[in-house]
Amino acid sequence: MPARHSFPDSSGPPGRGGTAPAAEYRPLIRDMPSSERPRERLRRMGAAALSNAELLAIVLRTGAAGENVVAQATRLLSRFSGLTGLARASVGELCAEHAIGEAKAAQMLAALELGRRLLATHPDERPVVRTPEDIANLLLADMALLEQEHLRVVLLNTRNQVLAAPEVYKGTVNATHVRVSDLFRDAVREGCPSIIVVHNHPSGDPTPSADDVAMTRQVAEAGALLNIDVLDHIVLARNGFVSLRERGLGFPAD
Repeated sequence: MPARHSFPDSSGPPGRGGTAPAAEYRPLIRDMPSSERPRERLRRMGAAALSNAELLAIVLRTGAAGENVVAQATRLLSRFSGLTGLARASVGELCAEHAIGEAKAAQMLAALELGRRLLATHPDERPVVRTPEDIANLLLADMALLEQEHLRVVLLNTRNQVLAAPEVYKGTVNATHVRVSDLFRDAVREGCPSIIVVHNHPSGDPTPSADDVAMTRQVAEAGALLNIDVLDHIVLARNGFVSLRERGLGFPAD
């Protein structure tokens, strides 16, 4: 296994329909051991110790018939591909989901917007990406267990801080299906000097395919024309992750 590389700072040289109710009964929160209830865990261990699903469950407060609030939160995160997709959803899209009314939709969007505003007031606290492990730590939990391939583009500023990681495609990820212009749309609009492409393999094996390599080559060439550095293309899966740059796949030799 080659040594892990670090991503250069860009300031240096350029280089939704509804979902059916859960069929399986899940116990109500009040029937769960107190040590496993999100509110009690937050009180005892602090908010940072909770998963995204547990934090969202606290915002939602109640679940639905046959589906406790943690299961409901988990379903929503999967349906919208994590917090980023959930934050970009409209009230109508959220209300189309099973057991989500306007009140719950408003609660979620308000909480996510508060988080976005807090991040904007403290830019130095944004996650910094310098290695493939940083990307894995940031996105693996949200993407590794998805049942379809999802592709995100991590937008970075000149200090390699993450500005956003929007999902730009869902389906078969290869050079034939994915429009390269879509991958750069947000980066061009936000004036980002560099990006990292990330997608998942539902099979659990992160080994890049020939299509992954071909798409990487195409994206890297487009980035060079747009003067946007494509720092890496990372494949996430249940069994780990692979950096195509580390493996010398699709990127020109440094």
